[in-house]
Amino acid sequence: IIRHTVLLVCGMFHLVAILDKFLSPLQVCGKGRFLSEQNICLPCNCKGHADYCEDITGVCINCRDHSTGDFCEMCEDGYMLARSLEGRHSCRPCACPLSVPSNNFAARCDKGSGLLRCKCQEGYAGHLCERCAPGFYGNPMAIGNSCKRCDCNSNSDPNLIFNECHNMTGHCQHCWGNTGGANCERCAPGFYGDAISAKNCRECECNECGTSSCDDRKGVCHCKPGVTGRLCDQCEEAYFGFSSCQGCRRCECGPASIRSTCHPLTHSCPCRPGAGGRYCERCLPGYWDYSPAGCQKCDCESGHCDMHTGECLLEAATVNLCNISCDECIWHLIGDLQMSNKTLDQLKVGVLNISTGAAANDRLKYYNYTAQQLQVHARTNADVNARRIQHAIRERSIFTLGNQLDNDTLETLTLAEQLSTNLTDLNRSIEEMIHDWELYSVQQDVDPEVARRNTEQAQGMVTWMRTLDLSPRGPIATDESTEAHDLLRRIRQLEKKLMITDGRLPPVREILSRFSAKLSDAQGFLQKAAGTVQETEDTNRASILKFQRNEAKQQRLTEDHTAVNNTLGIARGSISETESTVAEVDAMVQNVTEYHAAIDGASQRLTEKTERLSLADRDLVQRADDHAEELDRQANALEEDLRESDANGFVQKAISAANVYNNIVKYIDDANITSLTTHNLSQRAEDAITGINMQLGHLVTQSDNVFKESVSLHSEQKEVEAEVIDKLKYIEETKDTMDKNTKKLAEIVEDISGIHADRTPQRLEFSLNVAEGTLNRSAEVLQTINPISTKVEVWANNMRNQDYSTAAYEQAVLSAGEAVENLNVLVPKLLNKLKVVENKKPVNNVTTNIVRIRELIAQARSVAKKVQVSMKFNGQSSVQVHPHSNLEDLKTVTSISLFIRVDPDKDPIEDRFILYLGDRNGRKDYMGLAIKNDNLVYVYNLGGEDVEIPLGSKPVSQWPAVFNYIKVERLGRHGKVFLTIPSQSFTDEQKFIQKGEAPGTESLFDIDPKDIVFFVGGVPADVRLPPPLSLAPFVGCIELGSLNNDVISLYNFKETHKIDPVTSAPCPRYKLAFSQSRIASYLFDGTGYALINNIERRGKFGVVTRFDIAVRTVANNGVLLLMVNGDNFFLLELKNGFLRLMYNFGFSKGPQLMENNTPKLQINDARYHEVSVIYHQSKKVILLVDKSHVKSLENPKTTLPFSDIYIGGAPSSILKSRPELSAVVGLKGCVKGFQFQKKDFNLLEEPGTIGISSGCPEESFMSRKAYFTGESYLGSTAKISPFDKFEGGLNFKTLQPAGLLFYLSEGSDEFSISLENGAVVLNSRGTRVKSHKKQYNDGRTHFLLASVNNQKYSLLVDDKDKQEKKRPSSATRSSSGSAVKTFYYGGSPSSSFKNFTGCISYAYINRQDRDIEPEDFQRYTEKVQTSLQDCPVQRPPAALLSRHREHSSRSKQGQSQKVNRRETSLPLGLMELKSDDQEPSELKVEPCYLSSSPRATRQAFHYGGIANSRQHYTDLPDSLSERSHFSLSLKTHSSFGLIFYVSDVQEDNFMALFLAHGKLVYTFNVADQRVKIRSEEKFNDGAWHNVVFIRDGSMGRLIIDGLTVLEDRAQGGNVSWHVSSPLYVGGVPPERAQKNIQKNSAYSFTGCLKNLQLDGQWLSSVAENFGVTPCFEGLPEAGTYFSEEGGYVVLDETFDLGLRFELVMEVRPRVASGVLLNVRTAEGYFTMYIHQGAVVVVVNDGSREFFTKVSPRQGLCAGNWHRITVIRDANVIQLDVDSEVNHVVGPLDPGSTDTRKPVFVGGAPDLFLPESIATRKPYVGCMRNLTVNNSRVSFNKAVLVSGAVSVGSCPAA
Repeated sequence: IIRHTVLLVCGMFHLVAILDKFLSPLQVCGKGRFLSEQNICLPCNCKGHADYCEDITGVCINCRDHSTGDFCEMCEDGYMLARSLEGRHSCRPCACPLSVPSNNFAARCDKGSGLLRCKCQEGYAGHLCERCAPGFYGNPMAIGNSCKRCDCNSNSDPNLIFNECHNMTGHCQHCWGNTGGANCERCAPGFYGDAISAKNCRECECNECGTSSCDDRKGVCHCKPGVTGRLCDQCEEAYFGFSSCQGCRRCECGPASIRSTCHPLTHSCPCRPGAGGRYCERCLPGYWDYSPAGCQKCDCESGHCDMHTGECLLEAATVNLCNISCDECIWHLIGDLQMSNKTLDQLKVGVLNISTGAAANDRLKYYNYTAQQLQVHARTNADVNARRIQHAIRERSIFTLGNQLDNDTLETLTLAEQLSTNLTDLNRSIEEMIHDWELYSVQQDVDPEVARRNTEQAQGMVTWMRTLDLSPRGPIATDESTEAHDLLRRIRQLEKKLMITDGRLPPVREILSRFSAKLSDAQGFLQKAAGTVQETEDTNRASILKFQRNEAKQQRLTEDHTAVNNTLGIARGSISETESTVAEVDAMVQNVTEYHAAIDGASQRLTEKTERLSLADRDLVQRADDHAEELDRQANALEEDLRESDANGFVQKAISAANVYNNIVKYIDDANITSLTTHNLSQRAEDAITGINMQLGHLVTQSDNVFKESVSLHSEQKEVEAEVIDKLKYIEETKDTMDKNTKKLAEIVEDISGIHADRTPQRLEFSLNVAEGTLNRSAEVLQTINPISTKVEVWANNMRNQDYSTAAYEQAVLSAGEAVENLNVLVPKLLNKLKVVENKKPVNNVTTNIVRIRELIAQARSVAKKVQVSMKFNGQSSVQVHPHSNLEDLKTVTSISLFIRVDPDKDPIEDRFILYLGDRNGRKDYMGLAIKNDNLVYVYNLGGEDVEIPLGSKPVSQWPAVFNYIKVERLGRHGKVFLTIPSQSFTDEQKFIQKGEAPGTESLFDIDPKDIVFFVGGVPADVRLPPPLSLAPFVGCIELGSLNNDVISLYNFKETHKIDPVTSAPCPRYKLAFSQSRIASYLFDGTGYALINNIERRGKFGVVTRFDIAVRTVANNGVLLLMVNGDNFFLLELKNGFLRLMYNFGFSKGPQLMENNTPKLQINDARYHEVSVIYHQSKKVILLVDKSHVKSLENPKTTLPFSDIYIGGAPSSILKSRPELSAVVGLKGCVKGFQFQKKDFNLLEEPGTIGISSGCPEESFMSRKAYFTGESYLGSTAKISPFDKFEGGLNFKTLQPAGLLFYLSEGSDEFSISLENGAVVLNSRGTRVKSHKKQYNDGRTHFLLASVNNQKYSLLVDDKDKQEKKRPSSATRSSSGSAVKTFYYGGSPSSSFKNFTGCISYAYINRQDRDIEPEDFQRYTEKVQTSLQDCPVQRPPAALLSRHREHSSRSKQGQSQKVNRRETSLPLGLMELKSDDQEPSELKVEPCYLSSSPRATRQAFHYGGIANSRQHYTDLPDSLSERSHFSLSLKTHSSFGLIFYVSDVQEDNFMALFLAHGKLVYTFNVADQRVKIRSEEKFNDGAWHNVVFIRDGSMGRLIIDGLTVLEDRAQGGNVSWHVSSPLYVGGVPPERAQKNIQKNSAYSFTGCLKNLQLDGQWLSSVAENFGVTPCFEGLPEAGTYFSEEGGYVVLDETFDLGLRFELVMEVRPRVASGVLLNVRTAEGYFTMYIHQGAVVVVVNDGSREFFTKVSPRQGLCAGNWHRITVIRDANVIQLDVDSEVNHVVGPLDPGSTDTRKPVFVGGAPDLFLPESIATRKPYVGCMRNLTVNNSRVSFNKAVLVSGAVSVGSCPAA
């Protein structure tokens, strides 16, 4: 072998020399030249646009200056060729329209015949692309501007070809369907509805005279001051003047009036004795001393006195000016006023003629002169082109003058109309005066002085009007009118001539255009021909060079062929040696066969023992199995009978009981199957032997393979010319493998000899005992089931015969309940036994069956919740419904919708109870609905006074006898009740609304989960209702709709009372009666799904197979279509808002995947999208969105192997059947229709459909919740004035102590609500109101209410923590009032506050133009990095809260330091990398594809990866020295490892829980004695196990899974026992615990822990964390994971990162910014981090800082692995990221020395990081394959692993 190897090596050296000679260049040419075939350097022909070109061909390399082509002879798109006399050319930007890159909108351009011709991009028009095309808007002529597509929300005129909008502003000009706004996004003034989705804008019903505005969304009328009524059609009480249409005025009576308001008809006030006047504001003649009691009579002889002083006056002083009676005087005045009214009308006509004629005359004279001038110019121009120009000028002038005429005429008309309006008002005032005089004449209490003064004023007005003489103006106006008509006639004649001229111009233009086009084409052909000739010459030259070179190359190959043949001869010798090696392998195989025979003998003996064990009695198990099958058959028959007899979903009263029985049958069936598995326990030994046999067989097979490969070498010797060296190396590896196999065989023989045969009978006997106990329990269960089976048969027969009643139904349910109670006693015992079996061998795991049973129960409840059928109430019946599952959601907002049908003709309307939600005893908070005084009344109480909101605008007695829709809603203390009456044959749909609010500030619905009840129709006698609801039960039909937008049904009831469906059949409801339900759609809530079995019954799979589905959703994730058949599947789903398609029909290359983030694939925008999947010719999948092709995918030709299809979700058993489907979630949204092969399916009628309902409520697409990440915020605008009057509330939930909740700024004034150090702070112009409590960052939901008024600022949190502050006088300065202002939630782009991290929900503010209602975040205009889906904030264990606060405070301090740093301190080039603390608006980095919070088990932690992974807990209670009760849940595969440890300082007293050989060991000391409890079974099976370990003095107890209870105690009395902090979980510090625990168990175990409690309480705090992360779900992969909680790894100083090194790592980030590595020295630092899509390396060697960065094209955050290489050579740094390289040369410091310092990986303490870097955040993501100078770094041997770092495993992508 050595001899042949030497010969082979020599031959290879010879071959390398030949190849080196062959490949070595003859000569190297300089810059700008290339090597020809004759080894001559020739100049490159690159037109001066490239420095290098290829040898032989001369093709230019890297053309610059926007040139392209083989010889840089062409220009890139968007540039045009400019040739010079020297043959050079340049590429200049197309001036289309401007020659700057931002305003070059040409796809290409050309300059022919001196004219520039531009081929415009889409959206641009004009010869130079200087304007926007129809359907686009913008100003391309302005630098930086461009054309954008018009967006009119599909509300523009459909007759238009383009979606027309203003070509500059983009404002839509032809809004259609009563819509308006810049983008036709809302209803036009006077109309209301949904202009975007429903497109149902209809006219408001408001009274025009009394309405200021109509809400464009809901049609709510906003009344003018003093006006009231739903339609704003009447004055408020004590107001008058509605006919003025200016609002109503309040009539305030004087102090001497009997009442405060005036008479509604006369508008006068009743006065007390002696008082008079219209408003009782003075004393009557003969009275004085005005006071609230009236006036005193004058004590004078004359009877008259001064009304103020009481001084007596002469009678002559009170002479009445009217010498006749007052009545006659008034009639004269009325006559004069009527005459003045006629005069005013004549005056109005005259003034109108004057104003119109004078203005028109001046304009018409000017137009006449201009027209004459135009005629002169027209006659003198004979040339066609000049005449065309003049006509254009004249046309524009005439149109301009015409527009001016129109404007002036309109202005004059407006003035005239204004004058007419003024005169009309004057007329109305006069009529009111007349009316008042008429009233006064009746009342006889007019003050003579007032009458005299008014008479004088009226006479003066009449005199002035009579003196007016307008007759001279008449002739002038007539002349002006005549001249105007003449001028108009002449203008029309000119316009006719202009039209004739314009008609002659188009043919001329067309001819000129054709000539111009032909000339341009000819020029283009010439240029193209010249270019083609040049290209041909260049190509010929290059071909000649290539041909010459190929001839030389062929010659050299012929010469070298002989040398290669010699080398092959050497290879043949090596192969002969290989054959001898194969013979040795055969001998080893023979030895292996002998070992295998010995093992077969042992296997035979174990098989015999197994057969003896199988003789155990199986009869009882067989009977149980048969009985379970019989029960299952009967349950299926019962279900079929129910389906047949209940076609209308007849209240589905039997669903719950049927499901109970069915689930019990399945439960017992699973138990029997599990019992049968106990007999297979004896096969464990045989399985072990089988495993050994398989391993030996594998070794034999491997040896055979080696032999075959060796033999094949001989037959393939002619094909291994280039692989000889590799084959020799392979032979050497084969020898090593055989040596290893020999050692393994020896170890196997040794293991076989060490098998303890004596323990096998014991294990088999124990298995028999367990099986016998389980069978006994199964027999007891079967005895319990027998009565149930009998009742099921009887009930099934009754149902078939329609022989049932309410009593029988309730009796059946009661019997089922009793049977279930009996099972509740037996089943836990059975489960305990099955748990032991399950731990022995996890076959048919009972846990899986229990989960399946729970799924079935949940599905049954979901079906019951969605039964959309009413119940009929007879005045004595009631239903108790299951309340909402999450009562926290009801605290801030509570809304209930339902359908009610009453028949006033049959059942007279009386005061009736409808529903009640609250405490069982009628105390505390509640809400309800009732009929009182013929009105629907909404009642609620929030801890103070009762609030009643009656809907008086539509009495109940006037309701039609159909189902009417009712919704009651409470937001904080504000309540609303809605009524919708469906459209009838003669009336449209009617809507009514009434509002109210609770007094005070209490805003939360505080309910006790233990006592809450939900009654409908009535209540039982033992339930007390609050007084406002203590009414007679309801008579009529009720169908529940929703509770807080969750579908709810009366058939999800707890119990019913006197409900008889036979005598009182449910009322049928027409589902499409209401406009919102007229589109057939299905609502998916994420839990249900539709299943279509045998889909080919409606259409066959063909050459083209098509699936169509219309979806509307705002969810990020959800399944649309799913088909599964064994290993084959087809999945169409939403992933992060984008459509994702994956399928596998048994392809050899695995699943096909269609996934990208193109905008067409994003459909979660709350609009309906039609998604179509077409399978074409069994080999191509085509995806269409909104009838537009998106993408296609090819696959091997395969017929669709499916028959069933799931829509919107699937059972968990299906989703867990394949790993590709494990992360799929159900759809939350609406499906409008599903079609297969263009055939519709009614999803509700499919038998397999579960948990979906009909209808698609608009509330489902409103986003009331938002999650903020600390870099996000929401922004919108509203008419609010928070500095003057404000009320706002919101829910918030966070773990961070600081963050901005609400923000508004107006100039330098700021209004904000924020968290500061855990407290809530209201800040208004510097005045701060702070909550008393400071722990609101506890992960719980809290509600805050902030208000501002003229007196004070108020802040209320959780209805308990109330703080107020008096408003200072300086704060009353005026603001912009009701102007539209911009406000923000969760942060701000400009505020100095830290942005919020957490959830905000159900926020509201008092907008001035809208009722108070929850904010819909989906409609906000600014949504920056905000998630509007579920809130991921979970409240951590109390033990983590303290640690979290410390982490947050440290983070905040670091941020405050960075904020004060000036940006100019950054190195040159780093300025563009914005700091993490800068404003979010400047950050335009897309979020990472992978979440920074991978899916993890809640409140569970993962330990291991390093020897001392652990958590430290402090603050141990004093009772620990006497007694302790610890409990936890454990999941691990480790055989050894420490789980729990606590001791004193000297470790004399201790307590520990650890693993040894997979068994749990609990131990502690009592003085010198030790209590040690060891489990008999192993618990390292990777499943969760509940462990309880108790110490009570000297007694210890270990309880595992509630089944195994082990106990031990030490001898002797009580002994003092004390331990100290900290308590270690998961491991201990180095060198600790080895005194008391065996060494291999004193290190950390690898696995997860959760629910760690001491005496039933969470441990108080986590002081320190070392290598502990959340317990992530899913399969892990190799690497080290740095979790978002923060952490780092410190390497020892053996890894040299000094002046010269090479560092390589692979990373997969989950965040956009984070520190990867940091080294701090005395002179400077070396830091590597990622930020804004770039990898940055910053170095400071003590003299100056320098850096380099690389931004890879793929993007760092796309979810892929990235390889980073850093090479440093003193002052030179080279950075390589995914083969993209950059470098920097820094200043050379001769004084620099090589020092070894600790290396921080994944982050570093804040003090170690340099100030200049753009981010200080720790890295979050996975890292692997870190090497320094080609030495692999092992993190599990690091000096320190601090924080949440998982060494060795990463959560999978």
